[in-house]
Amino acid sequence: MAQSAPTSGTSHSRATDSRGGNPWAAGGTMFAGILLMVDGVLDILKGIAGIVSNDVYARINDYVFKFNVTAWGWVHVGLGIILVLVGWGILRGVGLARGIGVGLAALNMIANFMWLPYQPIWAVISLAIDTFVIWALCTDRSKALI
Repeated sequence: MAQSAPTSGTSHSRATDSRGGNPWAAGGTMFAGILLMVDGVLDILKGIAGIVSNDVYARINDYVFKFNVTAWGWVHVGLGIILVLVGWGILRGVGLARGIGVGLAALNMIANFMWLPYQPIWAVISLAIDTFVIWALCTDRSKALI
C-alpha cells in the first residue's frame, strides 16, 4: 500500500487503504478464516469426546437446554466440519463464504452458549472467537486473501 503525502487542504488517514477498507479488518478477515478453521477443529474434538463417552462432560440435572451428550457431540461434529470448510473458503476469497461464515459463527455462538454448563471455559473461548470472526467478516471490504 503506497501512501502519498497529503496536499494542502486535504488529510490522509492511515485508517483506510486505497480501496476504502480498514487494514485491521483486512488482516482480521484472514485471521477470521483461520480462527473459523481452528474453532471447527475444536468443535470436532469436543463432539468426538461427547460421542465416544457420555462421562467426559459434567452431568447437568436441571438445565433448560438439556440434551443427551451424544446428541451434543453430533451437533458439534457437524458444525465443526462446516466451519472448517467455510474457513477454507474465506481464505480462498470465496465471496459467499464470508456471509455463510457470519451466519455459522452466529450459530456456533448459540450452540456454545447452550454448551456453557458442560464446558464453561471452552464455551467462553469459542464465544470470543466467534465474536471476533463476525466483526472481521462484517467490516472488511477487500476481495481474495490468498
